[in-house]
Amino acid sequence: MKAAIYRNYGGPEVVRIEDTPLPEPGPGEILVKVAHGSVTTADWRLRAAAFPGILAVPGRLMFGLRRPRAAVLGSEFAGHVAALGEGVTGFAEGQAVFGFVMLGAHAEYVVVKADGAVLPVPEGLALEEAAALPFGGLSALVFLRDFAEVKPGQKVLVIGASGGVGAYAVQIARAMGAEVTGVASAAREGFVRGLGAEAFVDYRSQSLRTLGARFDAVIDTVGAVGFAEAKAVLKPRGVFVPLNFGPKEMGQALWTRVFGGRRVRLGVSGDTKADLGVLARWVEEGRLRPVIDRRFPLAGIREAYALVETRHRQGAVLLDMAA
Repeated sequence: MKAAIYRNYGGPEVVRIEDTPLPEPGPGEILVKVAHGSVTTADWRLRAAAFPGILAVPGRLMFGLRRPRAAVLGSEFAGHVAALGEGVTGFAEGQAVFGFVMLGAHAEYVVVKADGAVLPVPEGLALEEAAALPFGGLSALVFLRDFAEVKPGQKVLVIGASGGVGAYAVQIARAMGAEVTGVASAAREGFVRGLGAEAFVDYRSQSLRTLGARFDAVIDTVGAVGFAEAKAVLKPRGVFVPLNFGPKEMGQALWTRVFGGRRVRLGVSGDTKADLGVLARWVEEGRLRPVIDRRFPLAGIREAYALVETRHRQGAVLLDMAA
């Protein structure tokens, strides 16, 4: 099978398309013939060993000190079940599925755990749309629900509202009953409002500090602001949730947990089957829609990486395996 292989950390040029052996599913696993994958911010950081802040050392220890341990990146995917491992129930060969894995989806086939974050594609959803959903959707759901603890009627500020996670954060906050203000460049205003944001801020022409302390939660999907800026727009018991964090934010989270007031909450997404099911249900109910920026053939993965690394995109950047 064809796969995007990288054997050294570096820029997009370290990735090459090569022939690799077809994997076989073990007990409790399924083999998926991938129709569509994506390139995410996480893929970029792993490929370049660009782990943020305090995660630099543990990131290298986990994924490879001098060079990557796993040669194939890729987390979100959609395709068809090609084979079932021993003991697998609830899936059938040929069935359309989508989901999330830690690694391996930048290939024509990927092995996933049947009890992991993989589900049948929701009725009426195209495979390419399903492939655009897991990474951004799961991240936004967990950070808004579990860390920001958003409640109906609250006001939420989403920074990076047009990006791979932000485009889902706007929709999910609205699905949770919040009033959303999106922050992006002026050219993205129509797009962000179309996702459900009631208000919009152009970060290039307006300082967040002018908005006043009126938000219950600020979620920063791109690492654009610090706690000092967030405090200026948070209510007295408001929560700042940065997706990118380091030692400074960890100290702030501990301090605010002890002393109260405006808080910093940190965490990572668990990427579970149950949460993927929440997203699928919201898609079926019309409360959430996948967002795709551009599509590339697998052979164009370097160009896909280059687009993701600009940090200026509207939704997911897909890979079409058969193109």
